[in-house]
Amino acid sequence: MEIELLKKENTPENVIDHCKAVYKKAMKIATNFDNVDSDLIKQGAILHDIGRSKTHDITHAIEGVKIAKKYDYSEDVLNIIERHIGAGITREEAVKLGLPEKSYLPQTLEEKIVAHADNLVSGSEEVDIDFVIKKWKRRIADSDGNIKRLIELDNELIKAFEE
Repeated sequence: MEIELLKKENTPENVIDHCKAVYKKAMKIATNFDNVDSDLIKQGAILHDIGRSKTHDITHAIEGVKIAKKYDYSEDVLNIIERHIGAGITREEAVKLGLPEKSYLPQTLEEKIVAHADNLVSGSEEVDIDFVIKKWKRRIADSDGNIKRLIELDNELIKAFEE
């Protein structure tokens, strides 16, 4: 259903491939937890970048929420779409980026899983956290807060379960 919606909204094929890879990675991360809503993770992971059918800038999360609302997706799915950018964006960072003034930090376990799975997929390929840190240092001015949140997410969702 969600893949058909991406196609209906004219989401580029490479973005659809990315969304499928994020879903696959999110489900791997979800196996670390007993108390996750896998249907919610599936919907959120597949739809997290639907806003890229309209724009490829940071506002794709806002656009994605608008699109998903048209199809009556739950508030939980809308929150995943809105809060998936990076390791989240604080209210202060949102203002600097020209986003509506609010926190875009993932709150629920499902939101965190999808956001982090998105971080750990480049294109449609899985990458490790070191790859992401290097990429963010190149691309994001003042990336320290973002990288700190990224590492915290990785520690909470993945490292805590490694032997």
